[in-house]
Amino acid sequence: MKTKKMWLGLSMALMLVAAGCGNNNAAVKNEAGTGNAPAAATEAPANAGSGDSKSYKIAISQYVEHPSLDATREGFLAALKDAGIVEGENLKVDLQNAQADQANNLSIAQKIAGDKNDLVLGIATSAAQAVVQNVKDTPILFAAVTDPVDAKIVSDLEHPGGQVSGASDTNPESINRLMNFIATQFPKVKKLGLVINEGEPNAVVMADIAKAELDKHGIELVKAAITNTSEVKQAAESLVGRVDALYITLDNSVVSGVDSIIQTANDNKLPFFSADRDTVEKGAFATVGFKYFDHGYQVGEMAVEVLKNGTSPGDMKVKMQEKLDVILNLKAAAAQGIEVTDAMKAEVADPANNIIQ
Repeated sequence: MKTKKMWLGLSMALMLVAAGCGNNNAAVKNEAGTGNAPAAATEAPANAGSGDSKSYKIAISQYVEHPSLDATREGFLAALKDAGIVEGENLKVDLQNAQADQANNLSIAQKIAGDKNDLVLGIATSAAQAVVQNVKDTPILFAAVTDPVDAKIVSDLEHPGGQVSGASDTNPESINRLMNFIATQFPKVKKLGLVINEGEPNAVVMADIAKAELDKHGIELVKAAITNTSEVKQAAESLVGRVDALYITLDNSVVSGVDSIIQTANDNKLPFFSADRDTVEKGAFATVGFKYFDHGYQVGEMAVEVLKNGTSPGDMKVKMQEKLDVILNLKAAAAQGIEVTDAMKAEVADPANNIIQ
């Protein structure tokens, strides 16, 4: 577990960064359970029973749909199910998706604040921020948040206090290891292109860490800025001819449009590196990371403590991802003109699970 001191060090570099998000003006998507109708705002949680007969109602605010965030939600619900809290049986889920629109994000949080829930989950930094700012009397957990201290979701990782805790989806060491992998295994890479929405604080945090590590190797980080997902394709194409490889962070706006970056990388034989496993499974070549399903499961275990044992989230330290490994996609390598060497494969600690054929 990394310490509060490390996170405060990251936060200092970002004190002037406004916590904003991309806005693609999509409509709010509302789902309740596995259906498509929003849960009634006046419905009270059905938790009058006790023991095995007890039932629960939770609300989930998710910033946008993409594989990592979806897998986080699935892992969260799987942990509840394994503990006997099963959606459609003794669990009612009010799932709200902002579709990467900050205005939707706020209205979702306000709706949740007016409902009665046993627990609220915010998935992604912006969703968690809005929930924390608006929901005052319900336990809150967060997932897929890069720096919860800088985002002002909690003030202390070890002792969050109040009603909020959760898990961060990054470990600075994963970024450093990936940059070192690029520098060591791709000596011809002198300029690394980054498509980024600098309105997302999580993306800025990770980009700053990456740049600091790349500077040690004399590699330049070249940014192509966007403000929403519709601009990802043009930004990726603008880097062609100016960089030797491509990279993205845990940037929700960018990951939502990652197919166009994969296509650009394949068409131009540019190695493409990402900050998450799901994008590698989709077509990036490599990352240092973990499964977002496992990340969500970790937060789901915290939810079980809250729901079944009455533990206050404020008494639960913020968790972080510590099981990291190099993950390679061999099909992506072929599409991007990469010769996968034995030295690259030797970087993978668990080849059976983390070398994707």
